[in-house]
Amino acid sequence: MRVPSRWATGTVAVVAALVTAVMAAPGASASENDGPPLSVSHASLADNLDCHGDLSRGTPVLLIHGTFLDARTNFDWNYEPALDRIGRAWCAVNMPGHGLRDIQVNAEYVVYAIRAMHQRAGRRIAIVGFSQGGMVGRWALKYWPDTRDDVDDYVGIDGSNHGTLDAYPVCTVGCAPAVWQQQTGSRFLTALNDGPETFAGISYTEVYTLTDEVVVPNLPPAPSSSLFTGAGAISNIPVQSICPAHLADHLTMGSIDPVAWAVVVDALDHDGPARAPRIDPSVCTRALMPGVDWLTLPLNEARYNGEVARTLATYPHVGSEPDPAPYVGDRS
Repeated sequence: MRVPSRWATGTVAVVAALVTAVMAAPGASASENDGPPLSVSHASLADNLDCHGDLSRGTPVLLIHGTFLDARTNFDWNYEPALDRIGRAWCAVNMPGHGLRDIQVNAEYVVYAIRAMHQRAGRRIAIVGFSQGGMVGRWALKYWPDTRDDVDDYVGIDGSNHGTLDAYPVCTVGCAPAVWQQQTGSRFLTALNDGPETFAGISYTEVYTLTDEVVVPNLPPAPSSSLFTGAGAISNIPVQSICPAHLADHLTMGSIDPVAWAVVVDALDHDGPARAPRIDPSVCTRALMPGVDWLTLPLNEARYNGEVARTLATYPHVGSEPDPAPYVGDRS
């Protein structure tokens, strides 16, 4: 089910109503205090948000996919059916180009999604994002301040909050814009993390694996996924703090990992961020998170891993990081 657009024809009164509706549509900046106008068309923003369930019941979840993936390949065989099982409504935002375009533009899809979901739900929402998807929402919250009142929980799974050293060898002969931007120390990440990393009234949970081979280094004392500053309530949880012998790589964390899922659910089910001591240690004996079908697992893993490999190999390269957007110097 897609977020609908309402079109009106006929009488002058109906046309006037249409104009009013368009001016108030999710994604349209109602005032200068809401942040910069969105450059992506309303049609594209709406077409890349798919929702399921009654968003007005409970806290709905916005799923944000990782780099090299799209929303369907990342989530339709794991998090979407798992959320269905626990009766939690959700929307999945798709960042066109497999998340490899300028992340500043990707963030506009997230801004629209937050506003649209909040408007439909009539309540604050939760964000659950993997890899770039665990980081890009922070860009939305930073530069579109009105979205902060729309979000209750923010859960990142192996989020690239402080980048990765792995992007340097990948970009030696050029790489996709979003890969440049996720290099440790990039201009994009410098802007993102300049000032508070979190905002008051939002609970932030970052769940990650110490054995991450993509977001590197994800090790103490300052794991790349972790958040450290700001007025938000923060909980940084390595899955190994719950299951010491647990081995999880980057891609399994965002797809089938049962410990990551348990942390996500703990964050959704409690006030404040997730807390590792609340997680039932029996999760350490499980091979898969709920919602993953053993029979279709090989096919879905091949689809998931294959999409990453294909887009990594074929997406057009650029020679340098995209320039910061004009609004970057105007922080709220």
